[in-house]
Amino acid sequence: KSIKDKEICVTGAGGSIGSELCRQIIKRSPKKLILIELNELNLYNIETELNDLNTSNIQIRSCLGDARDNFYISKIMGEEKIDIIFNASAFKHVPMVELNPIQGIINNVISTWNICQAALENNISKVILVSTDKAVRPTNVMGASKRLSELIVQAYANSVSNKNEKGEKNTYFCMVRF
Repeated sequence: KSIKDKEICVTGAGGSIGSELCRQIIKRSPKKLILIELNELNLYNIETELNDLNTSNIQIRSCLGDARDNFYISKIMGEEKIDIIFNASAFKHVPMVELNPIQGIINNVISTWNICQAALENNISKVILVSTDKAVRPTNVMGASKRLSELIVQAYANSVSNKNEKGEKNTYFCMVRF
């Protein structure tokens, strides 16, 4: 109901979680599905699969780029009339992030910050962060970076600048732990 005839954006659209979100979203008849993905092959693969599933001529826009790039994310959100963003862009593999902690933190935290800021600036209705159970009392860098991402989403949800003159929220920020 919340997806039908809406413009939906999925960041990390070619990843394991993002691609499954796209498969489920396209079945629910959005007006448009915007895919943001850094990995060219993953973006190509999910776009090809979605085009095969797309029996209702839903517009699909594939955007090859990095959610850590604030200018890039702001540009897409400024060009599109996005209703809902599913933020699934993250490094999620604990051993890989443990070996590359700085990149894990930068990717998971900065991308979340950029997406929240651009959503607020462009009056996006809803932002949903896909987090992880590893963010609960984290014992590794990946879990800690996702917990920090959750705190960013909570801060935007509670921000005074996220309210209109009537005190109502402009953008609904929420998260789910997967």
